[in-house]
Amino acid sequence: MSDFSALMDYQSAAETLSASGLRGELVPRGVSGGFSSVSVDSREAGPGSLFVALKGAKSDGHRYIADAFRRGAAAALVGRRGIEEAGFRPESADNVLVVSDDSLAAFHCLAAAYLDGFPGLLRIGVTGSTGKTTVKEIAAAMIGGEKNVFANEGNLNSETGLPLSVFSVRESHEVGIFEAGMNAPGEIESLASVLRPGLALVTNIGPAHIGILGSLDAIASEKKRIFSRFTGTETALIPEDDPFAGFLSGGIKGNTVLYGQQSLEAKGVLGEIRDRGLAGTEIVWEGIPAVFGLPGKHNVKNAVAAAAIALELGISGESVRGGLASVKPLFGRGEILEGKTTVIRDCYNANPVSAAEALDFCDGVRWPGRKIYIIGAMLELGTYSEKAHAELGKRVAASDCDMAFFYGKETAPAAEVLSAKKLPCRYAEGMDDLKEAVSAFVRPGDMILLKGSRGCALEELSDIVSMRGN
Repeated sequence: MSDFSALMDYQSAAETLSASGLRGELVPRGVSGGFSSVSVDSREAGPGSLFVALKGAKSDGHRYIADAFRRGAAAALVGRRGIEEAGFRPESADNVLVVSDDSLAAFHCLAAAYLDGFPGLLRIGVTGSTGKTTVKEIAAAMIGGEKNVFANEGNLNSETGLPLSVFSVRESHEVGIFEAGMNAPGEIESLASVLRPGLALVTNIGPAHIGILGSLDAIASEKKRIFSRFTGTETALIPEDDPFAGFLSGGIKGNTVLYGQQSLEAKGVLGEIRDRGLAGTEIVWEGIPAVFGLPGKHNVKNAVAAAAIALELGISGESVRGGLASVKPLFGRGEILEGKTTVIRDCYNANPVSAAEALDFCDGVRWPGRKIYIIGAMLELGTYSEKAHAELGKRVAASDCDMAFFYGKETAPAAEVLSAKKLPCRYAEGMDDLKEAVSAFVRPGDMILLKGSRGCALEELSDIVSMRGN
């Protein structure tokens, strides 16, 4: 696959789908050529692109096929029922349609076929309840010192994001690191069928998405499906200190390696770990220290997981240390914003585990001024939500903070805990009310934690809490 003017030709795409039982059909028949890029949003379609029409919870991409063609898309991957329901007539299109029984399944099928065109690529899958993105980024930095690495961008880890990322792999890449997330049962298995990793790592098992799956056992079973396409030669990396380590290790067709601080110390590669507070951590690897800029014990665990991947690949100590030193926080993932106040912006995601980790870190920071914790709702917890937020309230009540703000109706049980103990706190259901309360309270010299699920959009407080313009 040396010619990247076309990633895949239309006829091959239709034949691949038919071979997989998805009844691939090309409209018009016998058309030549292929697509050079892929989009799942009609607004991002352009010349030479394949627009993949997917049906979502709120909108159906089949209704935007004509828009994608107007923007220059050369072809669209569609489902038969989808175009019928959208009232789109194939014969009315001047462009190419690749028709299948199910456009999402077809998208996965074509992404898997595309990856098969790179037999020399080592495919690595990373999943787990927390830390996936950070582990992926650290591992890419470590391995990138010696090999040409591709990593799916940002948080493109979903049933649409991962296959979309696949089409950015090129012949020059030696290693591909893909983060696999989930929002529904069966999603990890679907992503594993696309990726078919040669090495896969689970970061941990926790209550993220427990509202979708119902129990930690179900979450562990789902995450374990990252190994479901192993045939016997692949390697599974399992966290040694996770309560589900035994379950995750059982029945895997391939090699199983337990990883963690204890294992790496026993192998003689991991040495002393020295906390440097907001400046991060000093980690000794093969006898030489490196300053790892992501603060907190939870990020040390992420670094250890990434180092375990690098060790399996035979990456040198120099590249491991270089990767540790080069990594910077991603947006909303433990960013330290320094100015009139010091802000820990950790609001890209939240669940009971990551919230506790953020509180532990902030409590451990020696600070001469006030500590203010602004806690947004932890979403997607289902029936577990009330209990989880009440427990979070107990944790905040026992914390080192001088003032707690709770945002979102889900956090009401947490606020009630502090109110009952007559501890300083404010509760707001609306963002405008939260902004007003926070703005009136914050002053120079404060240390402020922003922690909440992505849906809370706590980053909207960034200018207020950092006192920019004041």
